[in-house]
Amino acid sequence: MPKNDVAVLLNELRDAGIEVEETPRRLSEYSYDASNYRVRPSAVAFPQNVDEVRAVMRACSASGVPTTARGGGTSMAGNAIGEGLVVDLSRRMTSVGTLDADHGTVWVDAGVVLGELRSYVERASEGRLTFAPDPSSLTRATIGGSIGNDACGNHSVAYGRMTHHVKELELVTADGAYLRAGKDFLQAVDATDKHSVTRAGELMDGLKELAQANLAPLRVELQSIPRQVSGYHVGHLLPEHGFDVAAALAGSEGTCAVVVRARVGLVPKPRTTALLCLGYANTIDSARDVMTILAAKPSAIEGLDASIVDIMRHRRGSASVDSLPEGNAFLMVEFSADSIGQAASDCERLLEKLAADGRVIDHAIVTEPSERAKLWRVREDGAGLSSRRIDGIQTWPGWEDSAVAPERLADYLAELLPLVKKYGYTAFMYGHFGAGCVHMRLDYDLRSDEGRTTFSDFTREAAKLVVSHGGSLSGEHGDGRARSELLDVMYSSSMVGIFKAFKNLWDPAGILNPGIIVDPKPFAASLALEGVPLPGPDHGGLHAVAGAAVLPSTESRQLLPVVSPFVGNTHACIGVGRCRATTGGFMCPSYRATKDEKDSTRGRARVLQELTRSKGTSHNGWSSPEVREALDLCLSCKACSADCPTGVDIAEAKSQLVDEHYKGRIRPFTHYSIGWLPRWLPLLTRIAALANLGSGFRPFRLVGEWLGVSARRRLPDFAQRGRIRQRIQEAGFTDGADALLFIDSFTRAFRPEVVPAAARVLRDSGSSVGCTPDACCGLTWISTGQRDGARRRLAQLIEKLDDGTDRDIVVLEPSCAATIRDEGPKLVGGAAASRVADRVRSFSVAVDEAINRGWKPTAQPPVTAVLQTHCHEHAVFGSGAQKRVLEAWGVPQLVESSSCCGVAGNFGFEAEHFDMSMKVAGHSIVPALAGASDALVLTDGFSCAMQVSQIDPELSSKHLAIALDPGPSGGTE
Repeated sequence: MPKNDVAVLLNELRDAGIEVEETPRRLSEYSYDASNYRVRPSAVAFPQNVDEVRAVMRACSASGVPTTARGGGTSMAGNAIGEGLVVDLSRRMTSVGTLDADHGTVWVDAGVVLGELRSYVERASEGRLTFAPDPSSLTRATIGGSIGNDACGNHSVAYGRMTHHVKELELVTADGAYLRAGKDFLQAVDATDKHSVTRAGELMDGLKELAQANLAPLRVELQSIPRQVSGYHVGHLLPEHGFDVAAALAGSEGTCAVVVRARVGLVPKPRTTALLCLGYANTIDSARDVMTILAAKPSAIEGLDASIVDIMRHRRGSASVDSLPEGNAFLMVEFSADSIGQAASDCERLLEKLAADGRVIDHAIVTEPSERAKLWRVREDGAGLSSRRIDGIQTWPGWEDSAVAPERLADYLAELLPLVKKYGYTAFMYGHFGAGCVHMRLDYDLRSDEGRTTFSDFTREAAKLVVSHGGSLSGEHGDGRARSELLDVMYSSSMVGIFKAFKNLWDPAGILNPGIIVDPKPFAASLALEGVPLPGPDHGGLHAVAGAAVLPSTESRQLLPVVSPFVGNTHACIGVGRCRATTGGFMCPSYRATKDEKDSTRGRARVLQELTRSKGTSHNGWSSPEVREALDLCLSCKACSADCPTGVDIAEAKSQLVDEHYKGRIRPFTHYSIGWLPRWLPLLTRIAALANLGSGFRPFRLVGEWLGVSARRRLPDFAQRGRIRQRIQEAGFTDGADALLFIDSFTRAFRPEVVPAAARVLRDSGSSVGCTPDACCGLTWISTGQRDGARRRLAQLIEKLDDGTDRDIVVLEPSCAATIRDEGPKLVGGAAASRVADRVRSFSVAVDEAINRGWKPTAQPPVTAVLQTHCHEHAVFGSGAQKRVLEAWGVPQLVESSSCCGVAGNFGFEAEHFDMSMKVAGHSIVPALAGASDALVLTDGFSCAMQVSQIDPELSSKHLAIALDPGPSGGTE
């Protein structure tokens, strides 16, 4: 594409006040979606409203620059990337109109996330209505993108595809006309807009002529199965379907017009549901029961095989799958009803019918809401986690979305699975079995010429197979770059010609998402892995499978070595976009604050992937301005290491890059002040009175601001050394105890009262309590990129704590517990590091285990508690322990802060990051604290406690040990 054309376009857009970027960092972020493909754009635009979208399209039409509209960028088919200009509608076009409860509809901007729309609808209707489509990307996929590929979801057997919920569309054509489309109409939004009026008339005439001239093929070849998504949905232009222009545009993948708003239909929200989980000997047996199950009219029929369950067990622990019945394949069947008894009865009746066929080997009927949610997470999270095998080898989409009629599903699978085996692939399979849609990830080799040839041969043979079963190449993801070239396998030449004519009516210049559906690009072209180095082992000691990556598990955080030439496992990112979710998990706090792709885990990983592509490695990347900008607002909260389905760890990447960059160089002042804080604390506690006076002396604070420590951040009071000794003596430690308490630097210097409280709680639970030798885990050295210093401290700690016993080591500061558990085996390695890591417990985990052994807290529980789990504890130990403890304690009302508090160690204390720290706090902890004046506020993490005091200096937060303390001071200190 001529650079001059792009330059003229960008100047024109900037003159019009439209935000457009062409920095290397921004182009790296938008070169990928969640597919196998990479296409580097020339620029990215962020329009704020319809007028700006029109201006963009007029300018692109005049200059001939290709244009790709993009929502959440979660496409697995490659239809959200393109050369030329990418138009991101997700960042600013996010308004939702007033709910029309009488008609059960609402107008919504194209950039609104499906899950956020659903939450709005349920709140506005007081729980009576909901928005039905629920793909697994619900928390980040947008309305525009979901219309573009005609998304469905788990409940499509009850609610159908996005097509069935689109009532009207507002769209901008390639030449800037602003139109509204619906059943039997296509008109200008503004009747005084002559260009749009003229264009609407031309299109209506052309579409009617196209439909009338092709009645037979439209009736014969289209809409023959529930999930026939491939190609254009021009069958909706037939007279018997009401000439529905909006429905015809659903699934057009941004190739005909840019959808800017939609009026979507809503459905009654089920009052309650019951889940029947069925276990089978194999996937084909499960598919043979689908028609019997469909006859019972469930609201969902979802399938998954044992490989998905194994991945879930490995990454999330055995407890995550312990509600499943026995089996090697499973169906999850949901019934909705007015009462839970009625829904459970529906499950029982279906079981009786299935028993006659004899294929079900075990089952579970689940009516309790939390257990239902847990089982659904196996299907939803397991599908994302299947992007990596247990041994770390990546799996890929490509043939991940085929569909057949449900009655032919078993026969199709009986031929598809041997085909997979024939090509030497391993399949991870799940899908919407009630609709005949099969999602499958395969361990393709897309790096080598031979591997790409095999991939191509398999895909062509698989296409012929699904068509032989009367099926569709795509069941909800769209054709994109992955399948458009194969449409002539599925359709007649006349139908392919109809598709071309339909596209030409809307976009005669062919600038909208070119190469998709019509005049397709080869599906084996533009593959992202071509020319990218193969990951390999970095710090030895373990044998890695070629191409494998670190895949953390609940059993061992070091099953596989860290990989090179990538840092922080960043090559593992495949674009799923879970980091763009604003609810669920802790990832990614900076994105939740800015809503900018650059501040997401995915955006950062893509920048580092592009660096590796161009330079052969992402090591020493801190010298690259785009890398520094991408990682600047990373809080190092480590949430991505647990919440990212592929285990990308941006905190580790940042630590490695900073470490490499500053070797032999003068570091920022904060690296010596905050980064070395445990080294200074013994001195500062000796002169606590003077240190506390100095920390409140404004001139000192202003000097600190100049040096990088925020003058606006409240600083903690240092405990006097005598007070520290008194508290440790009060703990009453004994030799040869059952459990050892590790007193970290922060608890010792700032919250020594936690030490005796924790000892009393552990003794009350039935354990004698001792104290570990003094040691430092090196956390602050890691977070400031001083990894050699951290390694030395961790090595010393491991040597002291590896005492030949298996006694629990209970660590009061959760971030220190996480460091010993997670970083010890990685930075130090060896059997001793693993032994110590296995013994480490955060305090909440230790209490949770005591409760599971039958102990119950004796302190009086509060009526309300606000819980802020430390992000490092969430990442390494999970965020459920404290909640379970509070429930067992008998706390009736619990308010959870569901994300990072915003401090995350040194980040929130740094002057340049203070504002972002408080913005992050506004997402979760600030709302949680609203009205919490009489509540118990729990902050086991010292950083979290500091943020609470920053938000409300009058509000006191407590460590769980203080709250549970059975002694005379319990809950009062």
